Amino acid sequence: MADTLRKQLEVDLKTAMRGGDTVGRDTIRYLLAALKNAEIDKRGALDIAEEISVLQRQAKRQSESIEQFRAGGRNDLAEREEAQLTILKRYLPAELSDVEVEELAEQVVAEVGASSMKDMSRVMPVLVERAAGRADGKRLSAAVKKLLSQA
Repeated sequence: MADTLRKQLEVDLKTAMRGGDTVGRDTIRYLLAALKNAEIDKRGALDIAEEISVLQRQAKRQSESIEQFRAGGRNDLAEREEAQLTILKRYLPAELSDVEVEELAEQVVAEVGASSMKDMSRVMPVLVERAAGRADGKRLSAAVKKLLSQA
């Protein structure tokens, strides 16, 4: 197995090109370009966490594009973006289930000693770090709000 995400993408790009998978080829090229741009911005190599962060931003952008295309009645473009998003998700860590998000939120709320909505700013940074990109901020925030509103 490749030791970095970039190497895995490059291997998969060659496979997609040989297999005539145009969607896979285009998606992986797009991801490699995003990683290269991030390296240029950083002025150095990315570690695995930074690579995953770049891909998560790309996934979020594509999800937003899908919503906008659907709202604009452009289902053809939305379907293309969905196909690309499916490929992109192969390279991201597995998502946490709703139950796992709630359990993680409960642990962090207890550790931080949060008791009201005012403590949200203390809970969220710790929770986001613990989730390590396996759950999106909206889901994490919703779980914390649910817990703190019950308190």
